[in-house]
Amino acid sequence: MRKWFTPRRLAIGAVWLLVLMQFVPTWLWNTNPPAQSQPHWDSPQTQALAQRACFDCHSNQTLWPWYSYIAPGSWLITRDVSSGRRHLNFDDWQTALSRQERFPLDQQIQRQISRGEMPPRYFTVLHPNAVLSADEQQQLIDGLAKTIQAK
Repeated sequence: MRKWFTPRRLAIGAVWLLVLMQFVPTWLWNTNPPAQSQPHWDSPQTQALAQRACFDCHSNQTLWPWYSYIAPGSWLITRDVSSGRRHLNFDDWQTALSRQERFPLDQQIQRQISRGEMPPRYFTVLHPNAVLSADEQQQLIDGLAKTIQAK
């Protein structure tokens, strides 16, 4: 009797699956639409910290690395950027401000940054420059709170 699931056949099947995954065109969504409106930053330092730690997912200025074009990683990155832009997009600031009535945006940002939820650990592993010191985290929290309140 012939075995269908041998280690060699499973390996060949896995390679074919990875090859076929590349034909799902996520690169069509890996775009950076033009900026609609940006915040009036309270300081250049706040803007620089936000650009360093937040803009890859929370703006239309995403830097798409080479691995963002290779499945299945491309699917995860595209999903994270789409979700990040939907929740807060610094390049579509008017939409972000309209959400402030429903969610206290500055408190939500403060909570996520201070808990270490943003930027996520899996992001900082691949982007070590996005890691913020405790002082930088507090500066970003304070600066974003002032930026949000300034409308």
